[in-house]
Amino acid sequence: MTRAASTSLLLLALVLSTPLGARAQESSKNEAKERLGRVESALDNWDVPTARRELTALEGLVPDDIEPLKYFQGRVAFEEGNYPEAVELLQKARIEDKPGSYLRLAKDTRDIIKSHRSVESEHFVFYYPPGKDEVLAPYALETLESIHRALAEDLGHRPPGKVRVEVVNNARELSKVSTLTYQQIQTTGTIAICKFNKLMVTSPKAVARGYDWQDTLAHEYIHLVVSQMSHNTVPIWLHEGLAKFLESRWRGKPGLAMTPSTLALLGRRVKEDKLIPFEKMHPSIAMLPTAEDAATAFAEVYFAMDYVYKTQGNRGLRDIILGLRDGKQDRKAVEGATAMSFAQFEKNWLAHIKQQPFPQELLPPEEVVLKENAKEPDDKKKGREISFGDFAEVTEIPARKFAHLGELMRERNRIKAAAEEYSRAHKLVGDKYESVSNKYALALLELRRLDEAEQVLRGSLRVHPGSPSTNVHLGRIFLHREDYQKARQSYLDALSADPFDPEIHIALTRIHGALGETALTSRARTASALLTGMTPDEVSASARVFLRDDSELVNAGNVGVEEPEGKAPAAAPDAGR
Repeated sequence: MTRAASTSLLLLALVLSTPLGARAQESSKNEAKERLGRVESALDNWDVPTARRELTALEGLVPDDIEPLKYFQGRVAFEEGNYPEAVELLQKARIEDKPGSYLRLAKDTRDIIKSHRSVESEHFVFYYPPGKDEVLAPYALETLESIHRALAEDLGHRPPGKVRVEVVNNARELSKVSTLTYQQIQTTGTIAICKFNKLMVTSPKAVARGYDWQDTLAHEYIHLVVSQMSHNTVPIWLHEGLAKFLESRWRGKPGLAMTPSTLALLGRRVKEDKLIPFEKMHPSIAMLPTAEDAATAFAEVYFAMDYVYKTQGNRGLRDIILGLRDGKQDRKAVEGATAMSFAQFEKNWLAHIKQQPFPQELLPPEEVVLKENAKEPDDKKKGREISFGDFAEVTEIPARKFAHLGELMRERNRIKAAAEEYSRAHKLVGDKYESVSNKYALALLELRRLDEAEQVLRGSLRVHPGSPSTNVHLGRIFLHREDYQKARQSYLDALSADPFDPEIHIALTRIHGALGETALTSRARTASALLTGMTPDEVSASARVFLRDDSELVNAGNVGVEEPEGKAPAAAPDAGR
C-alpha cells in the first residue's frame, strides 16, 4: 500500500468514526480532515511543534479512542522522546509489532534509554548510559552549542526547543533505535544517525580505537538543521555533502574534515573512473555495498559543497536548501544557487575535484572498527614486551623488517639501537603509518631527543590528523616543556577521538590548573576520578606531579590507582602507547 493510500484510509476512518451528528456538520468534518493532514505533513517536514499543535486542536474535534488519532498521538509522543507513552498509544492504535514499525522502534528505544542519565544545556538535552560515558557530557554539550551558534550564523536556522541527543552503547543498539540494520552498520561503519527529531550516536567505547565523536555530533546536528529548514526535501547527496562540509564549523572554518587517506582514495577512484553517481546514494550512503564506496561518496559530495561554498559562499548553501523547501528539484535548486546549468555544475565540480592535491599513493584507510570486529587483545602481553602486530598494516616488507628489529631492540632495552631501526623503517615509508611514526617517536623520547620526536609526530599528524596516540605523545612533549597552550590543544585533540584515556584527563587537570582555568580544571578532575577510581584529592595530587619526571615521557599512560571492586568503571587501557 502506498503512503498516500494509507493516509487516505486513515482520513476515511476518522470521518466514518465521527458521530453522525458531527458528520452532518460539514465544516467540522472538513476541519478534522485538514488537521489530520497537517499533523502528518508536519511530521514529514520534521516540524514536531506544529504536529503537536495540530494534534491538540484535532483532539477536540473527534472521539479520543479512534485508532488513527491514537496512531498520530503515538508518533508525536515518540518524536518528543516520550517512549512509554508512545508505546501505549501505538498499541491502542493496533500498530503491528514488527521490525521497522513505530511500535517496535518505540519499545526498543524505551528499553535501551530507560536507565540513561541526562544533562542539559541551553539548546540540548544529552542522554547517556550510566558509567564512564558521563565523561562525554560536558564536551558534547560544548560541541553542540558551538555548532548551534555556527549554523545559526551560516544558515540562519535555530531548531525550536531543546534538541534531544541519545548515546547508545554499541552498534546493535544503534540498529534497534534507527532504521538501519546491524549488517548495514557493520558494512559501512555507520556510527551515528539523525532521525525522529533527535541525534543518535554510538559511544566511543564501542570502537576499538575511538572515532571523531565530536565531529560526528556536529555532523548529525547539521542533518537535523537541514531537514527542518528544507521541510525534509533535501536528497541524500546534498544532505551528506552539507553535513560533511560543515561538520568542522564547531571548531573553526568549514571544510576541515577531509582527511589525506580519504583524499587518496578519491584520487584513485577518479583515476579509475569509478565515482558513485549522486542518484545511487539514495536512500542512504550507509546502504552502499562497501565502506570504500561510502567513503568515496562522502568525499564526492563534500567537494560538491566545497565548490558551491568557494564560488557562492554561505548564500549558495542556503539557497540550495531554501530552493528545495520551496518545491524545486535538486538539480533546479543547484542551478538557482549557482547560476549555471546542472550539467555545467557537474563539469565544474569534477574539475574542482581533479585540482585537489591527491597523495601520490594510497594511505591506510581510517576505518571505524567496532570492538566486536577487532582482533582479540593478547592479555598476556605486559609492559615492554614486543608487539609485531603493531606493524601488520605495513605492506612494505623491508620497512616492516626494520620495525620488527626496532621492537626486538626495544624489548632488550637497547633504545638507541631501536631508534636506529625505527629510523630506517621511517625513511622507507615516511609518515604513511601511525605505528611506525609513534614507535620511532617513543624511542626518541626515551633518548630525550624531544625536538626530533616532535618533528616525527607532527609529520604523522599531517597524514593522520586526529590520531589520539600521536596527539597524546605530542602533548607529553609540550607538557614536559611547560608549553601549556600547545599541550592543552594536543590533549583536547586526543580527547576528540579517545575520551576514555585517563592520561588525557590527568594531563588536562594539570594544564587547566596551570592556566588558571578553574572550571575546566574541575571538569578534568571529575573525569579523571571517574575513569581511574581515585578521589578528587588524589587526582589533584597525581596531576601536580604528572610528567615532572623524564621517564614519564614514555610511560605516562600508567596513571591512576587500582580501583576498588564495584567503586567505579575500570580505567581505559593504554592502547599500546
